[in-house]
Parts: sequence; structure tokens; C-alpha cells
Amino acid sequence: MTKLAELKREWMKEPDFRAEYEGLEGEFAVIRDLIDARTRAGLTQKELAVRMGTTQSAVARMEGGGVNPSIGALRRYAEATGTRLKVTLEQAR
Repeated sequence: MTKLAELKREWMKEPDFRAEYEGLEGEFAVIRDLIDARTRAGLTQKELAVRMGTTQSAVARMEGGGVNPSIGALRRYAEATGTRLKVTLEQAR
């Protein structure tokens, strides 16, 4: 197990950390979906950026969680990867 995985395992034992981490699950899921769509399309970040009409660094920020992309940016991302954007709201637990 990597040191990072060990550290995360230890931190997850703390209730406050666990609650904050689990609260970000929706954001992590979006990031995973973005990266998966790009990978399935066989595109690099730079190639995707060209298709979107933006920069590689903008794509990296989207995929790294460094920005909260607009619906329009997510739509352009989807179109550039040959996917479609679907936004849903679910009942809170």
C-alpha cells in the first residue's frame, strides 16, 4: 500500500475528516467522469482543449477539481469527447 493510501486510511478514522471527504463524493464523481470520457475518446488534454476551443491548462484545472466549470463548459467537454451531458438531482439522504 502506498504511503498516501495509508495516510488516507488513517485520516478516514476521524469522523470530521470522513464527513468532509464523503461530502465531496459528487465532485470526485464528476472529475472521474470527465477523465473517463477523455480517455475513452483517446484524447490527450491538449487534443481535447483544441476541440473545446480552450487551453490544455483549462482542461487540467477541470479534471483536477481546480475550478467549478459552467454547464456550458461541461457541454463543450462532452461534445468534444463524443458524449452527452446529463445533470440530475437526487433526493438527499
